[in-house]
Amino acid sequence: MIFSIFTKSIKEQLRNFWILILTVLMAPFFVFVYFLINESSQPHYDILVLNLDQGMQQGGTQLTLGDSIVPALKDHIVSMENAPLDIKSTPSRERAVHDLETRKAEALLVLPAEFTQSIMGPDPVAAEVEIVGDLTSTGYLISAVWLGALVENYLADISQKAPLYSVKETALGHSDQVDEFELFIPGMLILSIIMLMFSATVAIITEVDQGTILRLKLSGMKAWQFLIGVGATQVIVGILAILLTLATAASLGFEMRGSLGSFFLIAILTSISMIAFSLILAAMTRSVTDVLVVGNFPLFLFMFFTGAAFPISASPWFHVGNYGVSWQSLMSPSAAISALNKISIMGMALGDVWGELLVLAIVTVAYFLLGLWSFNKRHLQTN
Repeated sequence: MIFSIFTKSIKEQLRNFWILILTVLMAPFFVFVYFLINESSQPHYDILVLNLDQGMQQGGTQLTLGDSIVPALKDHIVSMENAPLDIKSTPSRERAVHDLETRKAEALLVLPAEFTQSIMGPDPVAAEVEIVGDLTSTGYLISAVWLGALVENYLADISQKAPLYSVKETALGHSDQVDEFELFIPGMLILSIIMLMFSATVAIITEVDQGTILRLKLSGMKAWQFLIGVGATQVIVGILAILLTLATAASLGFEMRGSLGSFFLIAILTSISMIAFSLILAAMTRSVTDVLVVGNFPLFLFMFFTGAAFPISASPWFHVGNYGVSWQSLMSPSAAISALNKISIMGMALGDVWGELLVLAIVTVAYFLLGLWSFNKRHLQTN
């Protein structure tokens, strides 16, 4: 019985060609869109330097540190890896302020007239430099932090004094190897499975819409047999979709870190969860048209409130292992995305995400029981 339903479901899935294409290609399309967005919005910050330094006489020659600060800062930027800065001089404060107001630059560094005298004079004192910018702008805040570090390094070189401290940066997991584009990929991979919501529901409700559910009722078929037969096909579709999404991401620079076995386990569990949820959706509808209308509401929730489309977090109610259970956890992809992030980005093992897997399994069972009861009551009751 189950094998017969499975083979019939395969044939029906191939007949619903456009639904299959939508399910399989939606997530790879979003991966490509995020790649283009990331490439076109790489952070870059322009910093202006206004040199008012009057310099000082030293050993019969004129010493003006302000004249050397721009090339020195540029040298420091070159020595730093991926520093998104560009330093250039500005002729006047008025011109610089205009550039700041029109977003042509993020910050202005003003060197006072006594800059050299303060640092190199007989009685050295702290030189008071001015940084000008829009304090509500993220670009300014980032630029100011970079600028402070650059000026500090420059002054340390000038004074030939060793810094009072050094910082050693240690990355958690693979976070030092992951760029902004790669941060979105775990969510996109789960999104490819979320799209099963349409494919699986259509596969189920087609039997109702076409009237073939009547023959299945009369054959003595049980609801769980029907779900396993149809669900096996949808698991195959889900694996195909996530592999295509992974291949698309890999071709654009994404590197899959962590265990592939863990990755496939999470993918299969999430696929089963989405199929179980599809049974609930199928119980609420009677035709493919109903699915395409009603299904948009849970699809919207699952895409935008689980972290699939973009990162989102909620305050946890309690913890299961290291996973904080919140209202998002009622939507099973949330736990799957958390697990995939920890494995692919933080380099954790499968045992470190047992909390996510347990919550995913519990929510899936809840979906299954509710869907089984409601679908049986709505579409499989025989009088």
